[in-house]
Amino acid sequence: MFKSIADLITYSLLKFEEGTQQAEAVHFFFYDSLKILVLIFTVVSIIAFIKTLISQNKLQKLMSKSRFGLGNIAASTLGAVTPFCSCSSVPLFLGFLEARIPLGIALSFLITSPLVNEVAFVIMGGLFGWRLAFIYALTGILLGIFAGIFIGRMKMEKHLILESKASQKLKDSTPKTLSKKIRFALKEGWGTFKKLYPYVLGGVAVGALIHGFVPEDFFMNYIGKYSILSVPIAVIVGVPIYAGCSTVVPLIFSITANGVPLGTSLAFMMSIAGLSLPEAIILKRVMNLKLLATFFATVAVGIVLIGLLFNLLGQML
Repeated sequence: MFKSIADLITYSLLKFEEGTQQAEAVHFFFYDSLKILVLIFTVVSIIAFIKTLISQNKLQKLMSKSRFGLGNIAASTLGAVTPFCSCSSVPLFLGFLEARIPLGIALSFLITSPLVNEVAFVIMGGLFGWRLAFIYALTGILLGIFAGIFIGRMKMEKHLILESKASQKLKDSTPKTLSKKIRFALKEGWGTFKKLYPYVLGGVAVGALIHGFVPEDFFMNYIGKYSILSVPIAVIVGVPIYAGCSTVVPLIFSITANGVPLGTSLAFMMSIAGLSLPEAIILKRVMNLKLLATFFATVAVGIVLIGLLFNLLGQML
């Protein structure tokens, strides 16, 4: 549906010629903007409605008492089976916060969801072999678990922007009738939509410009040149790009076939999927700079370690 609307706007209404850089950028902007904004309104509204059916105090106590990282394991596993890109994962992350799920657990989902999904898993298995595909999926899930636990232990909830307001609303009143529950859910969804849509449009615009006008060779030329620092350089170079794992895996296969170590290529892919600049722009409306920097730094370090691990495995296999 979103693709059809983006096609209509780009090629029929705006008369862009299909296949040109301008058309690619414009189509990317409308497609991703529509998809993410609809997801934000829909997911937040649904979770807001579910909140009215469940005792929030019981839910918060249950998730807060999850020992041995069980809540993080559940959230990270859920992230692994949801085929979202980094920006599309934000609405469900917001829903977790609206339901007063602990920050560390919500972040476990946000980290894993764009890094691991079944489409990327199948493509990687077909291109690189199933053993490496399973190791990739496992390391992505483990990164979500341990990064979520690490940030959760830092007690950084005070650095959230939207969560405190949502929590206050829950304390004020919970609707009792079905019609009031539906109105409450739609109001929550619309309120979050209004707060985030400028940041979504800005973030996707950055991704569209990169997608349409920055050639792939520009980034590929900076990967693999420096043997010792190749993995962290790959992570840094990948951050400005905005794409999902499933669309990047063939590119990773291409640059690996040209001699770039698998771990370096994988770190490049994971930074594209899990640390995109558009995602940072959207999250800036949800959390302050300190928490955002902590989140990005923690995930970046984890991706670097995974890249180094795969390079080591590549030498051993």
